[in-house]
Amino acid sequence: MGEFHMINSSTQIRMARPSRDLAAAERFYVEGLGLDVLWRTTERVSGEHDLLMVGPPAGTWHFEITHDPENPIEPTPTVDDLFVVYLGAPITEEQIERLLAAGGTRVAAHNPYWDQYGVTIADSDGYRLVLCTRSWNA
Repeated sequence: MGEFHMINSSTQIRMARPSRDLAAAERFYVEGLGLDVLWRTTERVSGEHDLLMVGPPAGTWHFEITHDPENPIEPTPTVDDLFVVYLGAPITEEQIERLLAAGGTRVAAHNPYWDQYGVTIADSDGYRLVLCTRSWNA
């Protein structure tokens, strides 16, 4: 029997998370991190969530950021819920300032590894983005 892989490098992946404020999330991930808006709801439909999808154009993954104004869910990220971006290069002050100007807050990492090899910035909902200076080689 051969190996079975449900997910491979071309599998499309969506990570969904709730937000208190989709406009604030958009500022952080689009203006701050440089992702594109791939899709969003343009009108309020009773009984449905407001949605914002961000990611790289033609990428195989994206974030679906949701808000349900009728039954809002409070985001509950922990200090170890991370979105890590392996830059493979030094992090510039301009990159950090751009994220801070877009509503991010620089925080100390829970795991000291991320402070050694990167910078951790929390978005407006408390989810943590790590810009890592290392490259990922699986």
